[in-house]
Amino acid sequence: MTFEENLDRLARLAVTFGLNLKPGQELVLTADIGALELVRRITREAYAAGASNVLALYADDECTLARYTHGTEAAFDHAPGWLYEALGAAFRAGTARLAIAGSTPGLLAGQDPAIVARVNAATSAAAKPMMEAITSGATNWNIVPFVTEGWARQVFPELDAQEAVRRLWEAVFAALRLDHDDPVAAWRANFAELDRRKAALQGLALDALHFEGGGTDLTLGLARGHVWAGGGLQLADGRSYAPNLPTEEVFTMPDRNRAEGRAVFTKPAVIGGTIVEGLVVEFSGGKAISIEAETGEEVARDFFATDEGAGRLGEVALVPMSSPIARSGLLYFNTLFDENAACHIAFGNAYEMNLAPGADRAAAGMNESRIHHDCMIGSPALDVTGIGADGTRTPIMRQGEFVI
Repeated sequence: MTFEENLDRLARLAVTFGLNLKPGQELVLTADIGALELVRRITREAYAAGASNVLALYADDECTLARYTHGTEAAFDHAPGWLYEALGAAFRAGTARLAIAGSTPGLLAGQDPAIVARVNAATSAAAKPMMEAITSGATNWNIVPFVTEGWARQVFPELDAQEAVRRLWEAVFAALRLDHDDPVAAWRANFAELDRRKAALQGLALDALHFEGGGTDLTLGLARGHVWAGGGLQLADGRSYAPNLPTEEVFTMPDRNRAEGRAVFTKPAVIGGTIVEGLVVEFSGGKAISIEAETGEEVARDFFATDEGAGRLGEVALVPMSSPIARSGLLYFNTLFDENAACHIAFGNAYEMNLAPGADRAAAGMNESRIHHDCMIGSPALDVTGIGADGTRTPIMRQGEFVI
């Protein structure tokens, strides 16, 4: 396949399998300005699938940096709440959402961490109506990647820009299974395997998970009435869709009050344009009581203090080290990829899909926050053990691989 042919296949995969867009549905796209080639292809595919309207909203590195280099004090504490409210209303009314991920990691590395924290806090607060509409399951949504030069140079700093972009696209196309004769069939087979793992974990009716290895010794209580999810989701009208492409995880809801121990994060976290490396967090009573990092520590501490729920957990996910993304051996500096290469936990808001219908959110231990950020703890040294309500211990993963 040529690059253009693979890009066409990616657009088709995003619209027909990722979103499963239906005739008459509107679509809102968000993307870096560098992803224009893919935006145009997705727009054509969406209209061909019967979309009534396609709206693209673009971000740009130079414009993002202008806020920090030329903005007044007022610019650091303001976000367009009117825009997020409108998007939230659109998604609750059934407009589909597609995000193209490919921003430059570390874009804000040279900026004042206190100002970065203020911008992140303002954006998180303003975006709450939009994020609640997305995570509530009101509409179909999807995230797919596009390789930008800034992202490629971060992954392959030793290569010239053109070769870095080529190499990263090669890895991205493989992770998306576009190197298969029938990518959709390949994804359906993968989702079938994820379904088997979800069913096995659900059948254990676990009370907690214990993570141990590589410096991590962390016990997470699970929410009462927790539900394991992963792969495809389903709308109220019965349509299935795939929120993340690629995806290799199965995940559920931890109890916001029952995280105890130490988590050593095995991959950098990209927080609001800042790369946080060497992150180590201590938990007690469900809350992060100590946050240390080799770089970006102040940004991490401020971000995980955005609100009361930001320092607690809303997701726990299991990913084997044999996943295609992990086997690539690359550090992507992109959550869409790195979270699918390792087990991870997410600070902040929990997903309603991970709770049984009708369950009392507060009694279950569901966390609520304006943020949701995945941080990776998986490695070949990690063991995961399930703990039943009676204390029974069941091996789930050993040395980074499923044993159930």
